[in-house]
Amino acid sequence: MTPAPGLAETAVAPAVARARALRRRLRVVDGPLAMSPIGTVPILWNNVDIEELRLGTDAATILDEIARTGYDGTQLGIGFPEGDALRTALTERDLRLAEVYASLPATTDGPSEDALDLALERLRLLVAGGGDVLCVALDLSPGRIEAAGRADDPSTTRLTAAGWSRLVGVLQDLGRATLDAGARLAFHPHAGTFVETPEEVARLMAATDPGLVPLCLDVGHWLVGGGDPVAAIDAFGERVTHVHLKDVDREVLGRLRDGELGGFTAAIRSRLFTELGSGILDLDGFLDALAAYSYRGWLMVEQDSGWPPPSESAAIGRRVLAAALRRMTTAPEHGR
Repeated sequence: MTPAPGLAETAVAPAVARARALRRRLRVVDGPLAMSPIGTVPILWNNVDIEELRLGTDAATILDEIARTGYDGTQLGIGFPEGDALRTALTERDLRLAEVYASLPATTDGPSEDALDLALERLRLLVAGGGDVLCVALDLSPGRIEAAGRADDPSTTRLTAAGWSRLVGVLQDLGRATLDAGARLAFHPHAGTFVETPEEVARLMAATDPGLVPLCLDVGHWLVGGGDPVAAIDAFGERVTHVHLKDVDREVLGRLRDGELGGFTAAIRSRLFTELGSGILDLDGFLDALAAYSYRGWLMVEQDSGWPPPSESAAIGRRVLAAALRRMTTAPEHGR
């Protein structure tokens, strides 16, 4: 990406040069996933779901740290500028807008009446910022927040038949609108919502048009929901067009499943999601599975909140991913 005119005269220019140099050192140019850009999610700095976990870090500082730690792009974060101002801020740091996240309010009867309008506003922000993917999920819902990690229990609150029908309709309408806008949709299964377990995801995928509703596989939420990320790739294959790489702390997940923690938000406060490489995710196996389908979409390193400073966690995730991608090019056992 070419820096904005006049950038060499600003204080940002040295940071851009350093960021580019770091990305060159981290990038694996000849591996199976070499075409996949690597982004991160600003939720590390300002948690979307839990206000008390927002550090209040301003957008410029977050974008500086994302560039400095070696990423190619970012999700739209809390307090980020919009439209041309966002494009300029990204260009000044040699970054891209990987995605905008859209959360659909829902009850057992499906998405709320205003859910589609809310998602279309997020689509507007994506297009205005020159972004790639509208990543859409259901919002955290009472009855499911408490059941996170144990949602396969028969007593768990679930969507009604009418709720499933409404969800399918809203997502397909949104998928058409996203394609018409020149962007891509990806549905994100999420713990603490009405689409968490592998069985619920399979039902949704079977009921929707693959061309309209591809899948964002967040491996952390998939693990919390009781699934195996490698098996998910085997099951859904090329329908997986967007990926969130998120590791899960074994001890916190065990407490969540045992009922010791009061649900998803309590688990997040206990740092359910941890730095990439320090949890239960089989990162090498998952990347191998992706490579078998010639995946070229974004690899978004994500961690909802951490104990260390956010930039430290972000840097760890980027380097762990770089090492895993490099192993794919050197180890004969990699690739399936």
